[in-house]
Amino acid sequence: MLLSILIPAYQEEATIGEILKRVAAIDTQAVGFDKEIVVCDDGSKDRTFAIASELAAADPRIRVVRHEQNRGKGAAIRTALAAATGDYVLIQDADLEYEVTDYPALLAEVARGADVVYGSRFLDTPRPTGMKTANFIANRILTVTANLLYGMSITDEATCFKVFRTDLLRDLHLECTGFEFCPEVTAKLGRRKIKIVEVPISYTARAIEEGKKVRWTDGFEAMWVLVRERFQKERPRR
Repeated sequence: MLLSILIPAYQEEATIGEILKRVAAIDTQAVGFDKEIVVCDDGSKDRTFAIASELAAADPRIRVVRHEQNRGKGAAIRTALAAATGDYVLIQDADLEYEVTDYPALLAEVARGADVVYGSRFLDTPRPTGMKTANFIANRILTVTANLLYGMSITDEATCFKVFRTDLLRDLHLECTGFEFCPEVTAKLGRRKIKIVEVPISYTARAIEEGKKVRWTDGFEAMWVLVRERFQKERPRR
């Protein structure tokens, strides 16, 4: 099977090279997956696109698509998804907060038949390393809200590490443009009663001065999306 690793990137010249090298090096074939890496540069003004393109020129598994203007993380994921050719997709941020060494555990659940796998930052530890109090509280509230609204029992709604069967993710008709990708996709899975399998992952939060872009205030938007999707009529499936 083929795994498409989708990397939305905006102003990540400090880390894009390293994360691409780590993703390229991690062994996914041991758990039955070849891989391609699809980077969407979301209108970066720094050297993100140039660095990613240089690495793509040297590695045929890497492809780079680009937004001329910054459109948001959700839009970048959707553009990368449109370019993906794999049977499954995995979302990977362009920073170094998440460990690619957790890929095998995520993919092992896919090999066992899971359609959706989330990497949870809270299964093995009550509070991830470096996570600010405001972000921690927002994460907990959003996860509880998702569970209550959709009858779920997940522990980490806002995790970056999410693996989906590609055709399933496309069939959700995502509309997100910003950081609301996570609540939108979780809500739409919940409405369809699609099981989310979780595995514990490692995580080390970076600070705002290190380039972290999500703010605790994005939690308000995420809350609205969770509630809105619960009562919004679902678009007909193709």
